[in-house]
Amino acid sequence: MDALASLLDCPRAQGAFLLRTIFEPPWAVRIADRAPLSLVTVVSGHATHHDFRLEKGDAAILRGPDPYVVGDDPATPIQAVIHPGQRCTTPDGRDLHEQMSLGVRSWGNNPYGSTILLVGTYTMAGAASQRLLSALPPALFVSHTDWDSRLIGLLDDEIVLDRPGQEVMLDRLLDLLLVAVLRGWFSRPGSVLRGLGWLSAQTDPIVGPALRLLHEDPARPWTVAGLAAQTGASRAFLARRFTELVGEPPMAYLTGWRLALAADLLREPAATIGSVARKVGYGSSFALSTAFKRVRGITPREHRSA
Repeated sequence: MDALASLLDCPRAQGAFLLRTIFEPPWAVRIADRAPLSLVTVVSGHATHHDFRLEKGDAAILRGPDPYVVGDDPATPIQAVIHPGQRCTTPDGRDLHEQMSLGVRSWGNNPYGSTILLVGTYTMAGAASQRLLSALPPALFVSHTDWDSRLIGLLDDEIVLDRPGQEVMLDRLLDLLLVAVLRGWFSRPGSVLRGLGWLSAQTDPIVGPALRLLHEDPARPWTVAGLAAQTGASRAFLARRFTELVGEPPMAYLTGWRLALAADLLREPAATIGSVARKVGYGSSFALSTAFKRVRGITPREHRSA
């Protein structure tokens, strides 16, 4: 698995908030739910964001926690505000939940409206995926001409169903759709990521294989010398080239990757600090706790409690 694939594999929805919104113009909604990540796709009609206009088949990924407005036209007055916890009110605070509810995971101002959007909100961003997501622009747009996927139609069919296991089905569809949209965006010329030198470094004949080794087996007791032997380079050359392209030395990069994985694993209820330590390459819970505290500023226990 390459470095990008391993990061794309990290966003995992768990009880994500999904909604089929149906509107007839004029409409405008201010999203102020402070969610770390939301995905919006257009089934029919169109929607505007201050950075772009979405048509049928288009998609947008929006990073929180800053609020944003989506509507039929930038000039349309805001009619509804989405607050944390998906509470919905008018701009002056009057509750709109019952008034705009249109059935199972459906919401809007008209059940027969010409604009249908699918909205998926990740309520929690994993630490590993944050290494990727933090480098994305606050809002990115992918035209239907930049990607070809039947996932929008499949999610549109499933989102209104209420069957056993439906939340898990929708979570996985949302994950697949997010990866498909990100892959479409990455394939566009001029897609720029801030602070992710490893993305371009993957094509380097020495650093690319080194990155893949670190991502595929983070628990291995890597040294620069061992990594160099695996990639066919000298220790000095690998260290210099890796730092030049990635922006940090190999072992510093490995530490960051291990601790990001550990932060996500610690969220699993059955995981112990010792078991997580072994999975990410630390010999004991004490060693992991020391590194975690040094780099992230809190202990693993404090991270789990938070």
